[in-house]
Amino acid sequence: MCGIVGAAAERDVVPILVEGLKRLEYRGYDSAGIAVVNYGEVINRVRMPGKVKALEEALQAAHLHGGTGIAHTRWATHGVPSESNAHPHICRESVAVVHNGIIENHETLRRRLQDQGYEFTSETDTEVIVHQIHAYVEQGHDLFNAVLRATADLEGAYALGVISNTEPGALVAARRGSPLIIGVGIGEHFIASDISALLPVTQRFIFLQEGDIAVMTREELNIFDSVGKAVERPIHTSELSLSAMDRGEFRHYMMKEIHEQPAAIAETLEGRISGGRVLEAAFGTRAAEIFDEVEHVQIIACGTSFHAGLIARYWLETLAGIPANVEVASEFRYRKPVARKNSLIVTISQSGETADTLAALQEARQRGFRASLAICNVPESSLVRESDLVLMTRAGPEIGVASTKAFTTQLVALMLLVIALGRRHDMPEEIQASLVHQLEALPRKVEEVLELDGAIQRLAELFVDKHHALFLGRGSQYPVAMEGALKLKEISYIHAESYPAGELKHGPLALVDDDMPVVAVAPNNELLEKLKSNLQEVRARGGQLIVFADKQAGLEPQGEDVRVIGVAPTEDSIAPVVYTIPLQLLAYHVAVLKGTDIDQPRNLAKSVTVE
Repeated sequence: MCGIVGAAAERDVVPILVEGLKRLEYRGYDSAGIAVVNYGEVINRVRMPGKVKALEEALQAAHLHGGTGIAHTRWATHGVPSESNAHPHICRESVAVVHNGIIENHETLRRRLQDQGYEFTSETDTEVIVHQIHAYVEQGHDLFNAVLRATADLEGAYALGVISNTEPGALVAARRGSPLIIGVGIGEHFIASDISALLPVTQRFIFLQEGDIAVMTREELNIFDSVGKAVERPIHTSELSLSAMDRGEFRHYMMKEIHEQPAAIAETLEGRISGGRVLEAAFGTRAAEIFDEVEHVQIIACGTSFHAGLIARYWLETLAGIPANVEVASEFRYRKPVARKNSLIVTISQSGETADTLAALQEARQRGFRASLAICNVPESSLVRESDLVLMTRAGPEIGVASTKAFTTQLVALMLLVIALGRRHDMPEEIQASLVHQLEALPRKVEEVLELDGAIQRLAELFVDKHHALFLGRGSQYPVAMEGALKLKEISYIHAESYPAGELKHGPLALVDDDMPVVAVAPNNELLEKLKSNLQEVRARGGQLIVFADKQAGLEPQGEDVRVIGVAPTEDSIAPVVYTIPLQLLAYHVAVLKGTDIDQPRNLAKSVTVE
């Protein structure tokens, strides 16, 4: 799982490929490589473990040049990070392949190819693909037909870029289960796993559909379906700009994206509310028809998006009176879930390419759920294309692996859904209008909480020498605590757990001592007094308390063991969005002090496109 870039052009494509890899490095970064067909029709390759910078330095000495090439940045699934496991993989100096996804029958294919005399030099599943394609080329097939036949032998998911010195000007692309796009330039064509890789060279893109195979040269492009029939796919013009992908004045993408949240929330609301009401057409032309029949909501997501779904469950049941379930996508797809009558499947994903979420959506369809709604940040993604209804979060590109603005805009989108469904389940008009008003005021609320940055930066010093932390919340703030713990562990590598505060006495209290900071979120709601009792349990055991509390909650600093950061009064309905921000800032500043790689934390990738 990783990033793919490829190009067929009259000019030297190596600089284009390197720049594309830099823009995709957030997707995976344990090794990188490039292969080009040089002007002598020979495939040259350079691969390096580590980040793209190491590859770039190696390329300066290698003098690699060519008009057709493929490149890759890897996040390991099969085999440790190493030069031998890095892509591209080459067979007998004739065919080179880059691959995203997982080939499930690679062991069977490996044995068959070894019997045919092919030697394997890596631990990857990808190497079977390049040998399989080469075997068909050896049988006399052109590169397109070799790829067509080879992909028919594969079980699993793939996005492929293929070049060969037998057809030095050609680049072949194929996809099944993993995203792949074609960039259309002037007298040149490109491939990539993400639009961002190609923004420096084009804003015109074709999104390959499931099973598609494309053959391109610098002048010509032909696309075929999985059985080899020629097909037409529309060209889309992207509205993304290069500036959206830059850090600007910020040291890290994560901090930039934290500070972009007021604007991202405002953008998510733009054109979706009017006159104190949610405009249902924003969900799709069939939204009213589908929403009229919804009696239950099943939310499916992974990671941070799962936490957004947990908050939405509180809202749906408390505010709208609609029963809701939330499940991790990788569990839902294998649990054999029973479809409830008129149940709406809601999938949540930043990228829209999360493999488990896509598979869970397909499982839900087969089991007879009423309809599907995708809440997503990427309009051209697979999840968007495969759903009945869609609400885009409009967060803009999110480069930092640890999600920030994607999470808060997901919550805003989910609240719009709660209001749209709630009006069908006896939600009073005044409650609807109040929630809309709270959403309209939310960007300013987030700006206010961002002003706590200096105080939180000083607070982060308490965590520098710590190895563990505990996060507590009650009600809809419990998932906020879960998200805070996830952010801390993702980028600072501090082990962090989250619990409902009421569960302290049922086990976690045994962990509390003066070496484990306990972070709590305390809005001024009906659960505040119970939370205060839970916090006293921590203090009585000598624990260090850090509390983000409503300024009107009556919680005051009580010495070195209790530190309170006051948050401006916030309505309880939107408090989960507001209280998420200080936890993002805390994780960021702790990671800065610990010197970790904030935007590209170890072992993680932005878009999880494999199971």
